[in-house]
Amino acid sequence: MYLTTDSQSLRVYEALASEVRLQIIDLLYVKEMHIKELASSLYLSSAIVSTHVNKLQTAGLVSYRMRRINGGTYKYCSLSTEYLQIRLSKSEHETRKFTEVSIPVGHYTDFEAAPTCGIATTTKMIGFYDNPTYFLDPERVHAGILWFARGFLEYKIPNYLFKDQRVTEIEISLEIGSEAPHINENWPSDIEFTINDKLMGIWTSPGDFGRLRGRLSPEWWHSDVNQYGLLKVLRINENGSYVDGERISELTIKDVPWDSSQWTFRISSDDISRGRGGLTLYGKGFGNYDQDIVIRSYYE
Repeated sequence: MYLTTDSQSLRVYEALASEVRLQIIDLLYVKEMHIKELASSLYLSSAIVSTHVNKLQTAGLVSYRMRRINGGTYKYCSLSTEYLQIRLSKSEHETRKFTEVSIPVGHYTDFEAAPTCGIATTTKMIGFYDNPTYFLDPERVHAGILWFARGFLEYKIPNYLFKDQRVTEIEISLEIGSEAPHINENWPSDIEFTINDKLMGIWTSPGDFGRLRGRLSPEWWHSDVNQYGLLKVLRINENGSYVDGERISELTIKDVPWDSSQWTFRISSDDISRGRGGLTLYGKGFGNYDQDIVIRSYYE
């Protein structure tokens, strides 16, 4: 989430200005919880906790879903974001023009996958573990998670800009992590990002996270496998290429051809050294963020 000094961001600052609401955020960082669970953990009434949660929802920090359990309906809350970035100036986003597209993680146009690997929807595995053939299964377009020890994924991004519009920045957000046998939170992996055959740079994932269940992990999903990743925001603009604001290369928007009707985005991990490597990509219904690969194209 990106904040500035404008009035729109003020509601976030106000939501954070409460010890109780900060405690709620700490609890939801660990796992998804319903209102009664939060109330019990905080030794407060459900009505008071609901008021605080509503404040966090209004600020966009917490989201919820209703679930039926044993004949009762419960409001389950989870964090909408793990990171806040503050720019000490008024937002430019209100005047900046952009197009946005969300690409399902299974909607790749080319791939290579080596075991350990697998792919699943929110309701079932597609095929069997460690068989790359199932990455070609037609049901892959419904995938919510996929992983491999070595390989790449390639996606086509539609270019919605007109000929008289010039792209000034590309922003790509996705939830991603390493891939270890079972889980291993100390399993670094160098993950490479390429746009239109130009290397944007490399980001090192610290591990394959699974000590805690993912907030969105389906009930049937086993606890001893990948649970969630880290939400990463890639950017390429006139100053270079970045991950979460940290420069990863000097490749600029001017160094990349943007004229074609579609662009190519590739994610790869080829490091197969002992004790490191691979990648896991999370889409809607898995991990901690209910999103697929979201691409924004800013233009003028």
